[in-house]
Formats: sequence, structure tokens, C-alpha cells
Amino acid sequence: MSEDFKTNRSVILNTAVIVAALGYFVDIYDLILFSVVRVQSLTDLGIPAAENLDKGVLLINMQMAGMLIGGILWGILGDKRGRLTVLFGSILLYSLANIANGFVQNIEQYALLRFIAGVGLAGELGAGVTLVSEVLPKEKRGLGTMIVATVGVSGALLAFWVGDFFGWRNAYFIGGGLGLLLLFLRVSVYESGMFKNLQETGVSRGNFFSLFTNGQRFKKYLMCILVGIPLWYVIGILITFSPEFGRSLGVQGEVSAGKAVFYSYFGLIFGDFLSGYLSQILKSRNKVVVIFLLASATMIAVFFLSQNVSLPIFYFVCFGLGITSGFWAVFVTIAAEQFGTNLRATVATTVPNFVRGSVVPMTLAFSAMRQGFGLQTSAIILAAVTITLALISVSQLKESFGKDLDYYE
Repeated sequence: MSEDFKTNRSVILNTAVIVAALGYFVDIYDLILFSVVRVQSLTDLGIPAAENLDKGVLLINMQMAGMLIGGILWGILGDKRGRLTVLFGSILLYSLANIANGFVQNIEQYALLRFIAGVGLAGELGAGVTLVSEVLPKEKRGLGTMIVATVGVSGALLAFWVGDFFGWRNAYFIGGGLGLLLLFLRVSVYESGMFKNLQETGVSRGNFFSLFTNGQRFKKYLMCILVGIPLWYVIGILITFSPEFGRSLGVQGEVSAGKAVFYSYFGLIFGDFLSGYLSQILKSRNKVVVIFLLASATMIAVFFLSQNVSLPIFYFVCFGLGITSGFWAVFVTIAAEQFGTNLRATVATTVPNFVRGSVVPMTLAFSAMRQGFGLQTSAIILAAVTITLALISVSQLKESFGKDLDYYE
């Protein structure tokens, strides 16, 4: 048995990788569940069909606003109190919020609980990726984050099946229950050795504002955020509002948002695995991101050229969008590898949540432009802006594959 095979097996069986992957699985389940049950839940709450889109935007924005705030809070806590504190604290909060979502009776309660769930959802991924990055050998940590992302995004498939077969209220109950069950795995996970060493020093930890007081550091931080925004453009705009795009494109049949989410996230599973594995082969994170951004731009063009296609073809395009957007694992790994141990959890937690939170300004801009430019043109403008900024940003970041992470800012 080769040494490389043994090392790869140890990565797959590492308890930190397993717990982080399962945590992200439940995280994605909850994050995507609203997109799956949006129409069904709002209809049951008595929202007229004409207001479904606008109320859906409101609830998504509340969830994402919670993630923006939660990202900062959990990120700071991760560098001050430890990666495990955040990993399991965030899982507990979003699990309880999930269960409470199943009891909502009006839009106001729904909005408040989506905000609280957003705060909880903000912490798990960053803490998990930081922990995995710090406990694995530097040449293999890309495999660890690849597993976390690949297993995690498959939670969207479960959200679709559960939402479709058990109804939206039961779907929220099941998600909350899965999260609470996951907490029992805490006993088998140990804190990062790098963080333990950091605690013994007098180095400032989790100083979020220090990201803005140094020009080079701020530029690096901003570039990390901009690299990931195209992924959430695809999910937050094209896929979430796929029923509206389907009607605009003349798709033959009524597009189901739930099925669009299902097929796009099915594609993301392949994309995240492919991007993570490709980064190991090429020994580069940046090259892989550029490849996927260009592929994503191509698939977005295909999406808008899909005039009058059948439903199966439209869902196949959604699948393709998912594959080409599947660089989340590499993107989050880049963010974690760009900064020292005393700011790593803060960055790795806030960056993906600012990316997710970018859905708020994107949906607001989308809604505003829709009045003057129309549905498709507004979305095309957003696509061009986000992908161009991402390509410029990745060109400004230093390659981080195999970088030694045991250092301080």
C-alpha cells in the first residue's frame, strides 16, 4: 500500500473532516430549503401569487442579512475562543431556528426566523474549513476541503426530496433534528494544534477591524470576497428565480424552483469534487478558479440562449450551471490560506458569508433594473459585472497551494 494512498485515506477518515462535512451538509440543507419551499410555504401562509416573488426576495434578504452579521460574530469568536466553539455553536443555533421555522404563522415570524437561522448558518463552514486546513498536511488540505464541500452541497438534494415528499413544515423539522443529532459527534473532534499554540502567545486574535486598517490586507480580503460572488449570482438569481426566468425564456412547461435547485446542486457535487481534485493535480488554486469562472460564463450564456426549450433541457442547463459554479471548495480554501492563524477563522467565516450576503445587493439591483431593462437583460448585466470582477480579483491573489499556515498576521 503506497504512502500516498495511506495519506489520502487518513484525510477521508479524519474526524474533523467528517464532522465539518456533515455540518456543512445540514448547513446547505437549511440554506437551500427556503428556495425549495418558497412558493409552497408562502402560498400556505396566504401570500397572493402576485406577491410571491417580492416576498421571496424579502425573506432571502433577511436570511442573508443574518449571515452577514453572523459571519462577523462567529468569525471573531472562532479566533478568540476556538474553531470547535463556533463549529458546534452555529450548528445548535441554526438547528433550533430550523425547527421554529416549521411553526410560523405569518410573514413577520417567517422573516425573523430566517434572520436568526442566517446568523446560525454563518459559522459552520468557515470554522470547519479553518479546522480542516490546520489539522491536515499542507499538501493534502485541499482534499479535506474538497470532501467538506462535496458532501456538504449534497444536502441540497436531501432538501428537495424532503420538501417535496414531507411538506415544507416537516422539512424544517427534519433539518433541525439532523443538526441536533450532529452535535453528538462533538466528543470525537479535537481543537486545532495551531490554535492551541496561538492561545499561548500574546498575539491579538480575531481583530476583525485589522482587516481594514492595512491597505494590502484589505485589498487581499476584498479580492477573496469578489472571487466567490459569481457562484452566488448563479444560485441566488438564476436558480432561485428560475420559474420567472423559465416563463421569460418561453420554456415549454412550468419550471419548478425545487427541481432547478436539485439539478444545479447535483451539478455542484461534481463541480466541487472536480475543482478540488484538479487543484491537487495542477498544484494550483488560482488556475482552477479561472478555468471554472470562464466555464461558468459560458454556461450562463447557454442559459439565456435556451429559448423555447423543453423542461428536461432547461433542467440539464441548470445541472451544467451547477458543475461550472462548483469551485466553492477551492474558493474557501484560498480565503483560509491567505491569512495568518490569528485571523484565519475570522476571514474563512466572514468571506463566504459576505459572498452569500452579496445576494442582498444583487437581488436589490436585479429588482431595480428589472423595471427598466427587463428580467433577462438585468440578469445578464449582473453576470458580466460579477464574473469580470472575479477574474480581476483572482489575478491579484498569490498562489497558496502548499503554503505553510503556521504563522501570524
